[in-house]
Amino acid sequence: MKEKVALITGASRGIGKAIALRMANEGIKIITPTRDEMDLEINESIDQYLKTLPTHIDILVNNAGINRIGSFQNQNDTDIFETLQINLIAPLRITRSIIPGMMDQQFGRIVNISSIWSLVSKPGRISYSISKNGLNGFTRALAVEVAPYNILVNTVAPGYVNTDLTRKNNSPEDLEGICKTIPMKRLAEPDEIAKLVAFLCSGDNTYMTGQCLVVDGGFTCV
Repeated sequence: MKEKVALITGASRGIGKAIALRMANEGIKIITPTRDEMDLEINESIDQYLKTLPTHIDILVNNAGINRIGSFQNQNDTDIFETLQINLIAPLRITRSIIPGMMDQQFGRIVNISSIWSLVSKPGRISYSISKNGLNGFTRALAVEVAPYNILVNTVAPGYVNTDLTRKNNSPEDLEGICKTIPMKRLAEPDEIAKLVAFLCSGDNTYMTGQCLVVDGGFTCV
């Protein structure tokens, strides 16, 4: 895998940063566009950036996402459309651009970072759950189409992860209560998610495709 090239979105912090570090340590060349380079809210920016990429990308991790928390009645069109654009439309556009090169070389690994809120939900997560559920469906449908080209497509759905965003959205008291609801009694660490993503993108994964793998410490089991 040392000669492989990986494009990872949302790699400046949290899960994306952990994925980039782990793959870089394995000798994979990492491409991690900043928002100034590729603004996922703007399709023209996405398309323009993709034109600057090398002739082939071996690994794609669609990690970037936003979570606008709010009740359905209080979310305006902008909140909904921006969530769908960044969490679903942008990954579709990026993947569509990169897939032909993977097909030509008969190799590709794509991992979409979803969420447990695509499988279960809670108040204030309607647009987020819709976008991540759509990402799960995209994974399954694309996996079927590109399997003959040795391109494997999977989704990883993390639960509560110890990131800046989690701490921003939850007070210390909230996090203490959340940990009590998780069978393992703690949050996941970003590198625990990164280990699974690295396996799915590696040469060791030769047959798993079209799957949504939940990493939540057992949260969705209770």
